[in-house]
Amino acid sequence: MSADQMSVGELLAATVPMARTLNLEFLETSAERAVVRLPDQADYHNHVGGPHAGAMFTLAESASGAIVLAAFGEQLSRAVPLAVKAEIAYRKLAKGVVTATATLGRPAAEVLAELDAGGRPEFPVAVHITRESDDAVTGEMTVVWTLRPNG
Repeated sequence: MSADQMSVGELLAATVPMARTLNLEFLETSAERAVVRLPDQADYHNHVGGPHAGAMFTLAESASGAIVLAAFGEQLSRAVPLAVKAEIAYRKLAKGVVTATATLGRPAAEVLAELDAGGRPEFPVAVHITRESDDAVTGEMTVVWTLRPNG
């Protein structure tokens, strides 16, 4: 399968070593929403038996990257997406399988208009991490991304 035929999730799983290391599952990758699952794996547990904070951070950042690639992947010939900063809050104890759901914080058309005008747009991606067992929100992350023009 070529990169042109791969879904965003398949492409990320194939090209991002940390996604493979954690066995992340890309369940949905569209320009409106990305959903990524972290299976329950003892090798990545913390001292209380849930996913390690670093694994949860990687899960959420990967979901943010998936929606950015889905929304702006057609712009790669003229701009590269880069994470500018990220902030995470751990809300409740995560146990078992956890899922990250990402949404864009600005309309894609607005971001593209800024890029078209010669700017380097920045935009937030909000991510909610939930326990699969009861949908409780265990963490929230905001990743600010930019589209850096090539050249």
